[in-house]
Order: sequence, then C-alpha cells, then structure tokens
Amino acid sequence: MTTRSGRERALRKATAKPLVDAKAISVHSQQLTRLVREGALERVARGTYRIVDRPMSEHQSFAIVSTIAPRSVICLLSALAFHEVGTQLPFEVWVAIERGTRPPRLQNPPVRVMRFSGDAFRSGIETHTIDGTRVRLYGIAKTIADLFKFRNRIGVDIAIEALRDAWQRRLVTIEEIDRYARVCRVQRVMQPYVEALVA
Repeated sequence: MTTRSGRERALRKATAKPLVDAKAISVHSQQLTRLVREGALERVARGTYRIVDRPMSEHQSFAIVSTIAPRSVICLLSALAFHEVGTQLPFEVWVAIERGTRPPRLQNPPVRVMRFSGDAFRSGIETHTIDGTRVRLYGIAKTIADLFKFRNRIGVDIAIEALRDAWQRRLVTIEEIDRYARVCRVQRVMQPYVEALVA
C-alpha cells in the first residue's frame, strides 16, 4: 500500500511537467498505476502520463508524439496547422522519421508516419516547447516544399493553398522557398506556381 507521503512525492514528481515520462521521474510503476486508478493521472502512452485536471493545450498531441519519439519531426499537414497556414486541420499527427528508424507506436493520438532521408529530413527543423516538451517541427518554407514533394499523396491543391497563404501573409521569402525546393528536389514542380505569385 502506498503511504500518503509516497503518494504525494510521486504526484509531485508527476506534476512537474504537463506530460511525464515515467523513466525520467524515477517513480515506481505500481505508484503510477495507483495514481491512474485513483484518477489523478491519465496514461496517454506506454510510460507517458499526464495530470487529469490540467487543461490540454491545442497541440498537446505533438508533445505526446515527441515524448514517445524524440527524434521524429512534426511535418506536412500537422506543421501547417501549427504555423496556422492554410485551412487544413488534420485528425492525425503527421511525423517525419529518418529512413531505417522505427516508427512510433501510438494508438492515441493517431499518427501518420512519413519517411524522409538525408537533407530532406535534417533541413528546416525548428524547435518549440509545447506543454514543457521539446517538439521538433519543420518551418513554413520547408513544409511547403514537402507538400509539393508529396503532392500525389496529399493533393496539389493543399500545397498551392499553403504557398499562396504563406506568400500573401509574408511568412516566407522566395529565397527560403527556393532553398527548400532544392533540398526536396521539387524546383521544377514548384516553379510555375512561384512565378505566378511574384508576377
């Protein structure tokens, strides 16, 4: 049976951040299980917990995925939603992982895994803190280039909408778009759309 002081100590460690990695806080799994049964904690993924009465942020699903798979990068439609570009609101968290890396195993939130390699994976990564968790995601210009790269899966209309919106709101420059179009090898595909914007 957990003593009151043991329970309080476990709860204090678990409430240090909105999302808690069980290994990082050194609390015995039985104590965490009891706290879940009592309704103080909610298990969001294997080894990851959150405080029940703490409000969830808009992008908490990104923090959950980043806790489970810290080397993954939030990409494509999820990155667009984070940057508030376009009108897409995906129900899945779109993540990029490097080829040869194991995909994150999550049931909730649902995850759509995309495999990137080389500079296409490493370029354009920004780091943000969401709910106390370090989250890696692609910047706007890189996300737009990725949308054109995966236009057959996502739809060219979404890529064009994102490019127009970001350009009209002055969130990207031609130099940034060109740099990431080269990295993603979609310069020729993007060229007519970019020329139409600057004409």
